[in-house]
Amino acid sequence: MDAKQFREEMKKQMYIVAGSEMHLHMHDAADNARKVMAQINNSYHTMPELRQLFSQLIGQEVDENFGLFPPFYTDYGKNITLGKGVFINEGCCFQDQGGIEIGGNALIGQQVVIATLNHDLAPDKRANMIPASVKIGNRVWIGAHATILAGVTIGDNAVVAAGAVVTKDVPANVVVGGVPAKIIKTIKE
Repeated sequence: MDAKQFREEMKKQMYIVAGSEMHLHMHDAADNARKVMAQINNSYHTMPELRQLFSQLIGQEVDENFGLFPPFYTDYGKNITLGKGVFINEGCCFQDQGGIEIGGNALIGQQVVIATLNHDLAPDKRANMIPASVKIGNRVWIGAHATILAGVTIGDNAVVAAGAVVTKDVPANVVVGGVPAKIIKTIKE
Protein backbone atom coordinates (compact mmCIF):
# COMPACT_ATOMS: atom_id res chain seq x y z
CA MET A 1 0.00 0.00 0.00
CA ASP A 2 1.32 3.45 -0.88
CA ALA A 3 0.40 6.86 0.56
CA LYS A 4 -2.06 7.65 -2.25
CA GLN A 5 -3.95 4.36 -1.76
CA PHE A 6 -3.93 4.92 2.00
CA ARG A 7 -5.38 8.44 1.68
CA GLU A 8 -8.14 7.15 -0.61
CA GLU A 9 -9.05 4.44 1.89
CA MET A 10 -9.00 6.90 4.78
CA LYS A 11 -11.45 9.20 2.95
CA LYS A 12 -13.96 6.34 3.22
CA GLN A 13 -13.56 6.44 7.03
CA MET A 14 -13.17 2.70 7.09
CA TYR A 15 -12.66 0.86 10.36
CA ILE A 16 -8.98 -0.06 10.78
CA VAL A 17 -8.26 -3.41 12.39
CA ALA A 18 -5.03 -3.66 14.40
CA GLY A 19 -2.43 -5.64 12.46
CA SER A 20 -4.18 -5.12 9.10
CA GLU A 21 -2.40 -3.89 5.97
CA MET A 22 -3.71 -0.36 6.69
CA HIS A 23 -2.42 -0.49 10.25
CA LEU A 24 1.00 -1.78 9.20
CA HIS A 25 1.24 0.97 6.56
CA MET A 26 0.54 3.54 9.31
CA HIS A 27 3.49 2.21 11.32
CA ASP A 28 5.87 2.29 8.35
CA ALA A 29 4.79 5.81 7.42
CA ALA A 30 5.18 6.96 11.04
CA ASP A 31 8.77 5.77 10.96
CA ASN A 32 9.41 7.83 7.82
CA ALA A 33 7.70 10.87 9.37
CA ARG A 34 9.88 10.61 12.48
CA LYS A 35 13.01 10.77 10.30
CA VAL A 36 11.93 14.06 8.72
CA MET A 37 10.68 15.48 12.02
CA ALA A 38 14.07 14.72 13.58
CA GLN A 39 15.64 16.96 10.93
CA ILE A 40 13.01 19.69 11.44
CA ASN A 41 13.11 19.64 15.23
CA ASN A 42 16.73 18.99 16.17
CA SER A 43 18.66 21.85 14.61
CA TYR A 44 18.23 25.38 13.34
CA HIS A 45 16.90 25.85 9.79
CA THR A 46 16.13 28.93 7.74
CA MET A 47 12.51 29.37 6.67
CA PRO A 48 13.25 28.17 3.10
CA GLU A 49 14.90 25.05 4.58
CA LEU A 50 11.88 24.48 6.83
CA ARG A 51 9.53 24.82 3.85
CA GLN A 52 11.59 22.22 1.96
CA LEU A 53 11.59 19.80 4.91
CA PHE A 54 7.86 20.29 5.56
CA SER A 55 7.16 19.69 1.86
CA GLN A 56 9.11 16.44 2.15
CA LEU A 57 7.15 15.51 5.28
CA ILE A 58 3.71 16.02 3.72
CA GLY A 59 4.64 14.86 0.22
CA GLN A 60 3.62 18.07 -1.53
CA GLU A 61 5.11 21.51 -2.08
CA VAL A 62 4.20 24.22 0.43
CA ASP A 63 4.02 27.79 -0.84
CA GLU A 64 6.60 30.50 -0.20
CA ASN A 65 4.37 32.13 2.44
CA PHE A 66 4.09 28.97 4.58
CA GLY A 67 5.55 29.45 8.03
CA LEU A 68 6.57 26.96 10.70
CA PHE A 69 8.12 27.45 14.13
CA PRO A 70 9.46 24.05 15.26
CA PRO A 71 9.15 21.75 16.98
CA PHE A 72 6.36 20.08 15.02
CA TYR A 73 5.03 16.55 15.50
CA THR A 74 2.95 14.28 13.32
CA ASP A 75 2.54 10.54 13.12
CA TYR A 76 1.97 10.24 9.38
CA GLY A 77 2.57 13.50 7.51
CA LYS A 78 1.35 12.47 4.08
CA ASN A 79 -2.32 13.17 4.86
CA ILE A 80 -1.90 16.90 5.59
CA THR A 81 -3.08 19.35 2.92
CA LEU A 82 -2.34 23.06 3.24
CA GLY A 83 -3.67 26.15 1.54
CA LYS A 84 -1.41 29.12 0.85
CA GLY A 85 -0.01 31.27 3.63
CA VAL A 86 -0.59 28.83 6.52
CA PHE A 87 1.38 29.46 9.72
CA ILE A 88 1.96 26.70 12.28
CA ASN A 89 3.42 27.79 15.60
CA GLU A 90 5.70 25.74 17.85
CA GLY A 91 4.84 22.50 19.57
CA CYS A 92 1.84 21.45 17.46
CA CYS A 93 0.85 17.78 17.27
CA PHE A 94 -1.07 16.60 14.20
CA GLN A 95 -2.43 13.05 14.13
CA ASP A 96 -3.13 13.17 10.43
CA GLN A 97 -3.83 9.61 9.32
CA GLY A 98 -7.53 10.41 8.95
CA GLY A 99 -6.71 13.57 6.98
CA ILE A 100 -6.13 17.19 7.91
CA GLU A 101 -7.03 19.98 5.47
CA ILE A 102 -6.02 23.51 6.43
CA GLY A 103 -7.29 26.40 4.33
CA GLY A 104 -5.37 29.43 3.15
CA ASN A 105 -3.99 31.98 5.60
CA ALA A 106 -4.93 29.88 8.63
CA LEU A 107 -3.02 30.53 11.85
CA ILE A 108 -2.35 27.57 14.14
CA GLY A 109 -1.23 28.60 17.65
CA GLN A 110 1.32 27.00 19.94
CA GLN A 111 0.80 23.41 21.02
CA VAL A 112 -2.43 22.88 19.11
CA VAL A 113 -3.48 19.23 18.86
CA ILE A 114 -5.43 17.97 15.84
CA ALA A 115 -6.63 14.35 16.14
CA THR A 116 -8.18 12.32 13.31
CA LEU A 117 -8.47 8.86 14.86
CA ASN A 118 -10.61 7.33 17.56
CA HIS A 119 -10.07 3.91 19.09
CA ASP A 120 -12.86 1.36 19.43
CA LEU A 121 -14.55 1.66 22.82
CA ALA A 122 -14.86 -2.12 23.26
CA PRO A 123 -11.88 -3.17 25.44
CA ASP A 124 -11.16 -6.29 23.37
CA LYS A 125 -11.05 -4.17 20.16
CA ARG A 126 -9.35 -1.09 21.63
CA ALA A 127 -6.35 -1.26 19.27
CA ASN A 128 -8.69 -0.88 16.27
CA MET A 129 -9.30 2.63 14.96
CA ILE A 130 -11.95 4.77 13.31
CA PRO A 131 -10.63 7.66 11.16
CA ALA A 132 -12.43 10.95 10.53
CA SER A 133 -10.85 13.93 8.79
CA VAL A 134 -10.52 17.45 10.18
CA LYS A 135 -11.17 20.38 7.85
CA ILE A 136 -10.09 23.89 8.78
CA GLY A 137 -11.33 26.73 6.58
CA ASN A 138 -9.64 29.80 5.18
CA ARG A 139 -8.41 32.55 7.53
CA VAL A 140 -9.14 30.46 10.64
CA TRP A 141 -7.23 31.27 13.82
CA ILE A 142 -6.76 28.45 16.30
CA GLY A 143 -5.47 29.67 19.66
CA ALA A 144 -2.71 28.11 21.74
CA HIS A 145 -3.32 24.74 23.38
CA ALA A 146 -6.63 24.14 21.56
CA THR A 147 -7.59 20.57 20.66
CA ILE A 148 -9.55 19.75 17.51
CA LEU A 149 -11.09 16.27 17.54
CA ALA A 150 -11.73 13.81 14.72
CA GLY A 151 -14.45 14.63 12.21
CA VAL A 152 -14.64 18.36 12.97
CA THR A 153 -15.00 21.03 10.27
CA ILE A 154 -14.18 24.64 11.14
CA GLY A 155 -15.72 27.25 8.86
CA ASP A 156 -13.94 30.16 7.18
CA ASN A 157 -12.86 33.09 9.37
CA ALA A 158 -13.68 31.27 12.62
CA VAL A 159 -11.60 31.68 15.77
CA VAL A 160 -10.99 28.87 18.25
CA ALA A 161 -10.07 30.34 21.63
CA ALA A 162 -6.94 29.21 23.45
CA GLY A 163 -7.44 25.98 25.38
CA ALA A 164 -10.73 25.09 23.68
CA VAL A 165 -11.64 21.47 22.95
CA VAL A 166 -13.58 21.38 19.68
CA THR A 167 -15.83 18.31 19.49
CA LYS A 168 -18.38 19.53 16.93
CA ASP A 169 -18.37 21.51 13.68
CA VAL A 170 -17.79 25.26 13.97
CA PRO A 171 -19.70 27.59 11.62
CA ALA A 172 -17.94 30.31 9.65
CA ASN A 173 -17.42 33.74 11.22
CA VAL A 174 -17.77 32.80 14.89
CA VAL A 175 -15.55 32.59 17.97
CA VAL A 176 -15.75 29.36 19.96
CA GLY A 177 -14.21 28.57 23.34
CA GLY A 178 -14.43 26.30 26.34
CA VAL A 179 -14.54 22.57 27.02
CA PRO A 180 -16.38 21.45 25.02
CA ALA A 181 -16.19 24.48 22.72
CA LYS A 182 -19.35 26.55 22.28
CA ILE A 183 -20.06 29.66 20.25
CA ILE A 184 -19.08 32.75 22.20
CA LYS A 185 -19.82 35.40 19.60
CA THR A 186 -20.26 36.16 15.92
CA ILE A 187 -17.52 37.94 14.02
CA LYS A 188 -18.76 40.99 12.13
CA GLU A 189 -16.57 42.38 9.38
